[in-house]
Amino acid sequence: MTSQTITAESAGTWHLGDLPVRRVGFGAMRLTGSAAFHLGTPSDRARSLAVLRRAVELGVNHIDTAAFYFSSLRSANELINSALAPYADDLVIATKVGPYRDWSGEWGTSARPEDLRGHVEENLRQLGRDHLDVVYLRRMRQDSIAEHFGALAELRAAGLVRHLALSDVEPRHLAEAQAIAPVVSVQNRYGLGFHDPATDALLAQCRAQGIAFVPFYAIAGEAGPQGAGTAHEAEVRSVARAHGATPAQVRIAWTLHQGPHVLAIPGTGNPDHLAENVAAGALRLTDEEAARLDGARTG
Repeated sequence: MTSQTITAESAGTWHLGDLPVRRVGFGAMRLTGSAAFHLGTPSDRARSLAVLRRAVELGVNHIDTAAFYFSSLRSANELINSALAPYADDLVIATKVGPYRDWSGEWGTSARPEDLRGHVEENLRQLGRDHLDVVYLRRMRQDSIAEHFGALAELRAAGLVRHLALSDVEPRHLAEAQAIAPVVSVQNRYGLGFHDPATDALLAQCRAQGIAFVPFYAIAGEAGPQGAGTAHEAEVRSVARAHGATPAQVRIAWTLHQGPHVLAIPGTGNPDHLAENVAAGALRLTDEEAARLDGARTG
C-alpha cells in the first residue's frame, strides 16, 4: 500500500458542481510548517514546492487551501501559486473565507458579510487567479449564515467565484444556504475517533442530494492542527496489518468508504507521506472491516 506508483485515479471521481475531482485530494494546511499556523516550525520552501508538484504528478486535481493558512515564513497560497502556476485546466482549488488572522498570526475578528469580498480578493491575489473555483463559507459560531452566504452569492454572480460551499455547519445551515444559492460541498470535522450525530445527519443529507462531503482532521483526529499523531485504535492497527498498510491509510480508506460523495483531503509536507496518502485511495475495506472500524468511533 505504500507504493510510489499508485495514483489518485484509484480513488475514483466525484464532481464539485461541474468540476470533476478525484476523491483523494490534498489539504494545504500542513504545507507551511511542522504544524498548522504558527504552532510549529516553518517548512522548508523547496520541499513544500516539491510536495505540491508531486501531488499533481500523482493525479491529485483537488487542492484545499485558505489565505489564513500561513506560518511565520510560509503562505500556503503563495506556495501553491509558485509551484503550480500556470495551473492545469483540470486543477480545482478550493479555499475558505470567514476566519481572519493578522500579520502576526493572531486570530482576529471574523469577517462580516461586507468583508467577504476582501477575503475573496486576497485569495485571488495570492493564488494569481481571476476567479476562485470553490469558496467555502467557514461558519464562525454565528446562528444564521444567510447574510454571509448571500454576500458570497453576489460574488458568484459577479464572476469572482464559480461554486459555493459550507464549512463547520449543521443540517439547518445547509438548508438555509440552499435557499439562496446552490451548495456543491460541505466540509466538517469527521473521522474515526470522532462522533457527532449532527454531522452524521449532514453526511446523509449530502448523500441524498449528491453534494460532496469533505471531512477535515480525518487523520489528525484530536491533534487537529498539530497534525497526525501516533495514537491509533487497536482495530485500526489490526486492519492496517491485514492490508500491509499504515494506520493513516486505513483512516483515509474508512473515510472514502462512507460513500462515493465523500472526498479526502489529507495534508502533509512530507513527500513519502504524500505518496502513502494518495495510495490509500486504492485500499478497499471489506464490509466486515468497515463495521469493526465503525465500532472504534466514540459515541
